[in-house]
Amino acid sequence: MQKLQFESSWEKAIAIKDRELITDIFQNSNTESEQSIRLEPIWEAMNYKGEVLVTVLIHNFTNTVLTFQNQKFVYIEQETVIAEQIFTVPQLIIKPKTSMPWTFIFPIESLEMKEIHGSGKLQM
Repeated sequence: MQKLQFESSWEKAIAIKDRELITDIFQNSNTESEQSIRLEPIWEAMNYKGEVLVTVLIHNFTNTVLTFQNQKFVYIEQETVIAEQIFTVPQLIIKPKTSMPWTFIFPIESLEMKEIHGSGKLQM
């Protein structure tokens, strides 16, 4: 059975409203499909530095631990690539049959477009 887990820094800092939103997304998307890893969008934003922040709920439906070492991610809105970046995230370890929210920060130099509209998707 899939379970929802928050990384320790999230556990300490997440607002109740955001926890409820993530829990709702988890409950509506935690059924395994043909994808062993699935990224469910939570929200996107651009910070004051011009970086794009993409928060997703990562579902690890496998029986193995999931880590991200030199993993390419692409953020796409309406079939247009907005940003591309290779991530190594040593603190992000997702246990088997576990889902965890995470924010990927695309630096300004990784952006193909300098603005976002939201409602995009993150692909590995």
